[in-house]
Amino acid sequence: FPEMLSNPKLVLVQGTLKVVMKQNVTLSCISQPGSPPVRYTLFKHNQQVSAVNRSDLTPALFTLTISSASDVGEYKCKAEFNNSSGGKYSNSLNFTLIEPISKPVLSSPNSQAKKGQNVTLSCFSENGSLPITYLFFKGTQNISPQKTMQKREAAVIFLFLNSLSDFGTYKCKANNSFPNNTKYSNGFNFTLAEERSHSQPLIISLGLILLLLIIGFALATPFFIIPLYKASE
Repeated sequence: FPEMLSNPKLVLVQGTLKVVMKQNVTLSCISQPGSPPVRYTLFKHNQQVSAVNRSDLTPALFTLTISSASDVGEYKCKAEFNNSSGGKYSNSLNFTLIEPISKPVLSSPNSQAKKGQNVTLSCFSENGSLPITYLFFKGTQNISPQKTMQKREAAVIFLFLNSLSDFGTYKCKANNSFPNNTKYSNGFNFTLAEERSHSQPLIISLGLILLLLIIGFALATPFFIIPLYKASE
């Protein structure tokens, strides 16, 4: 009697909805009330995955192995009496694949900087499941609140290099929901740019003026010496 079936309930009894490659998960499907025998069918995106017949009131168990990206997505189960039409569908469970992150790269548009200069640092992991959380360090001390990026883009912080101690080694770390998967970046150092003396342009200008005077004097000398020489004859 199909009308005696209720919508079955699909629950996860082993594993998590965020899965990694090669992970096993177990789903349970049961319709209560519903007089046995009952046929339970598991679907993924409306495609049949597996079917189990139950002659008692125990749930149907489906064990899956996530072996590729095509194994994740939305699953539902259907309960129906044998040799009958119709049936009722359960709630859905949606599996998502999480991937480990790659080693983040720490960079800045400015490799050289001066004291008193504002600079930026960016940290980016090219691969890995989103969201990705970044944290910046100078030495072993974190220098900013953690930044969680929901999109595939770099986390950026702004720094003010106030003293020579601010020119130390910077690093960042990245992690996501993949278990035990924290990665650290390369170290990055700002190079102190040589500051030109304020008197240097003045010295150069005075040197050019002196050189021009010497050249002018050398060019003008014949015009004064030759007339004096002829006048003395």
